[in-house]
Amino acid sequence: MQTFLPEERGLSEAFASDPRVAFLSFIGSAAVGWHLRSKLAPGARCALEHGGVAPAIVDRSADLDKIIEPLAKGGYYHAGQVCVSVQRIYVHEDIEEEFIERFARRVTALNVGDPTLPATEVGPLITPAESTRVQGWIDEAVAQGTRLIGGGRVSETTLRPSILVHPAKDAKVSTLEVFGPLTCVYSFRTLDEAIREANSLPVAFQSSIFTSELASAMEAAERLDASTVMVNDHTAFRVDWMPFAGRHVSGHGVGGIPFTMHEMTAEKMVVFRT
Repeated sequence: MQTFLPEERGLSEAFASDPRVAFLSFIGSAAVGWHLRSKLAPGARCALEHGGVAPAIVDRSADLDKIIEPLAKGGYYHAGQVCVSVQRIYVHEDIEEEFIERFARRVTALNVGDPTLPATEVGPLITPAESTRVQGWIDEAVAQGTRLIGGGRVSETTLRPSILVHPAKDAKVSTLEVFGPLTCVYSFRTLDEAIREANSLPVAFQSSIFTSELASAMEAAERLDASTVMVNDHTAFRVDWMPFAGRHVSGHGVGGIPFTMHEMTAEKMVVFRT
């Protein structure tokens, strides 16, 4: 999520539209990023990173002993303020009840508080306004009949981790990037159904599947609309040498050290005639 005050918007547009700027790199909301791209001077290039509403599929064959910890980390580290943070978790109906019980036990035990303390696992959001926004989205989902696990406010900037079970498909928490300590759990009967739901939004960045079956892993890898598909790890995993890119509304261009170097390089050919 990224918003600008009026004076900041004017400054950002001035940078984007100045013909002396050869390359614009922007990380933030899609609305702001695509607007700035429309203001680029002729010939200028850009890279946009807008994040997503990252889906993780938990197949019936997944080993619950091995997946709770990575999903808890992927959903709640940096208080969920990660552009590829786990947000939508699709769990096979045969194991959903056990998954929710075990996941809830881990998430509600996360250490919340001062981010400067080594033991803290979930710290504050960046501003009080962001904390209020996320709490508002949670309250809206609960008012629609969604089951809430955990949650609550620690301070004006800090929220306890929340799990929302079966929120409505059109709820903000199901369709927009939360950028806060929150995950949503949905059930599915077939892998085809889970993949279809995972691909149902205009955003597409990183995704994952937890499974013990190679065929399921390969099907998800081929069919998930994502620039990266993790198998048996959370959606927020990355290292600097990996390509890192949003598709569709989620961004433009490719990040990661070697890919960014290529994106920002203006190639030139020199021909000698002798």
